[in-house]
Formats: sequence, C-alpha cells, structure tokens
Amino acid sequence: MPPHAVEAAGLVKTYPGGRGRPDVRALDGLTLTVPAGTVHGLLGLNGAGKSTTTRVLTTLSRASSGEARVAGHDVVRDADQVRRSIGYVSQGTGADVLLTPRENLAMTARLRGASRSASLDRAAALLDRFGLADAADRRTGVLSGGMRRKLDVALGLVDAPRVLFLDEPTTGLDPEARASMWNEIRRLAGEDSLTVVLTTHYLEEADRLADGLSIIDRGRVVAAGSPDSLKAAFAGDTLTVDLVEPDAALVRSVAAGIAGLGDVVVHVEGPVGRLVARTPDGPAVVGPTIAALQAAGVRHGAVGVSRPTLDDVYLRHAGRSWTAAESVPTSGTTSDGSAAAAAQTAEVAR
Repeated sequence: MPPHAVEAAGLVKTYPGGRGRPDVRALDGLTLTVPAGTVHGLLGLNGAGKSTTTRVLTTLSRASSGEARVAGHDVVRDADQVRRSIGYVSQGTGADVLLTPRENLAMTARLRGASRSASLDRAAALLDRFGLADAADRRTGVLSGGMRRKLDVALGLVDAPRVLFLDEPTTGLDPEARASMWNEIRRLAGEDSLTVVLTTHYLEEADRLADGLSIIDRGRVVAAGSPDSLKAAFAGDTLTVDLVEPDAALVRSVAAGIAGLGDVVVHVEGPVGRLVARTPDGPAVVGPTIAALQAAGVRHGAVGVSRPTLDDVYLRHAGRSWTAAESVPTSGTTSDGSAAAAAQTAEVAR
C-alpha cells in the first residue's frame, strides 16, 4: 500500500440538468489525500458532493475531468484493480432481506470466486466479528436497523479489502447503535490497518471518529486536517444568539459596534435567525451584546458561549453556520439535487 491510500486531484463532475434546466456541477475541482491505515471523514451537508466523490473513487461514476488513485491504482485506467482493492457500503442496504445474514455473506463470497467451504468459513468469521452470530440464521428483514447496518459493513469486508468506503454508515441509527458502529469502525482501522473513508453529515461523528477530515462544500474541499488541528486554528470563544424576526442588516450594524466581536455572521431563515461571532472572551461580551441588541429593538432568544467546534471551522471556510445551513433546502446546483440523482441512476444503468 502506498503512503496515501486515496489521492484525488482536480475532480470535476457535471451532470446534464435535463428539461431545460442548467447542468449540475456536483464536483468543482475537488482535491484530497487520505493516508493509509487511517479513518478519513468526508464531512459536508447533504448535497455537498460527498456521495459523488465516493462514487468516483469506487469506479461507480467517472469524473468529467481530474484524476484519482485508490490503493495505488488509477480509477479509470485500472478500474478492475481498484475494485479488487476496495469494499463499498452504500447508504442503502446491500443485503437481501429475504436471506439470512449467513446466506448473504456466503453468497457474496461465492460471487467473488470463493469455494463453498471457504465462503461459509468467511461468513462465520464475519458474523462472529460483528456480533451477529446469534442472529446468523434469522431473516435479515426482521433484524434491527443497527444489526442490518453491521451486516452491510460485514458484506463490504468479504474480500478483505485494503480500503473500505462507507457512505453515511450511521444515518437512521439510534444513539446506542451509532456508538457501536463507531467502535467497530475504529477497530477496523486500528487492528486491521484498514483505511476507512466515510461520508457523514454528523459533526459529532466526524469529530470523534476521524483521524483526518476533508470538509466539502459545493463540490470542493474547503478545509482539511485532523479535527483537533482544524479547531486549534481558532482562538477564543464562539458567541451565538438566537434571533426572532430579525432584520439582518440591523443586527450586523449592532454587532459591528460591540467591542470584542469579530467574524460576525448573521443567518436569517424565515421568522428566525442566528448571530454567530468570534470573541477573545465569551463571558465578558455576553452582557454588552444583550444590552446592544435590546437597545436597538432586536428581539432575541438564547445566548450561548462555547469553545471552538467543527461548526466554527465550517463557518469560516464555507461562509455559513452548519446548524443554520443544515435547515436550508439544497439548491439545484448540488450533487444530491434531483437532476444529479436522476443522472447518477442513468449512469449506473449504463
């Protein structure tokens, strides 16, 4: 394995808009590197380009331009070698719900060329590893969401890949099942020296699980590094103020006159909004901020102070708060828009 399990440079992916709509630019010069033997997170909101990136890296889609290598193999020229080197777990389940976990795993191994006895042995080993042995012969469709997701990951490991791609592996899981999946992913990288590339839109998941992050926004990597190093770039505190029926221009004007506030961003979505700012001393600026807003007639709710988070990183590099942006519907220019989704389906069908 080369020192970088994944290398991508200048990836562009454009889907035709269809029905008179403009083309969808899902990836816009995306560049990233993933060191071997690490857990690397592709962090972004829905529609940012995470899944499109994964599809290109796993040879399920071809970039319009740019290049990428996985496990040392070019994803276009050496696509077969890439497929032999990776496991891929999509957002939807890859298991047949009418079969048992044992049957799903053994069938997958057989389809990859293993003998019947070797397939059963591999299935038994994976069932034991993922704590599914007791449910091995129950129909997959009756298993809990957490158990089915574990089975999906086990299916991605049937061929003992060098790089495992997980697309939103914990979406829809309850907190206990999500924590269990986090532990398993860390174990895969730690004990097996496996490289894990996962897409996520959960800030906590990225912060706790990933050795390195590539924060993706509008088809580009806008920041990269370890969670700690990205947060360490910020000094001081973050001040947030929930706003009620705000006048954004007025709030910005008021904030500009408060000593100690910087990097001020005001989001407005319908009747509510949020003021987010950086300050060297959060507790000291709370009082003056409340007084200034009240004096200007700005209605507000909760006021909070926190240490730097990945939300702050996203705010600086993407120009908007993660919390606020997550509630705004994605536009037609993003990778998960309807036009792009339809084009992706057609691409797979070809």
